[in-house]
Amino acid sequence: MQDRVPARAHAVITDSTGRPIGTVTSGGFSPTLDRPIAMGYVTASHARPGAPVGVIVRMVQREAEVVTIPFVPHRYHKG
Repeated sequence: MQDRVPARAHAVITDSTGRPIGTVTSGGFSPTLDRPIAMGYVTASHARPGAPVGVIVRMVQREAEVVTIPFVPHRYHKG
């Protein structure tokens, strides 16, 4: 999410033209990243890292970006 308003479950994810392409499954504020984060499902054609998307929060389309998970890299060693 590009601004400080977190998306919540069932928020609509849109493409750059405002057409619905998916749904948020969960979202909230990340104290580690100091910004909102959300997870959801989008169509396969939009599921690439760096793809710009919109999320409708409080009846306003907010800018967001598709990223890979985990949002914060882990710091443990698998051995």
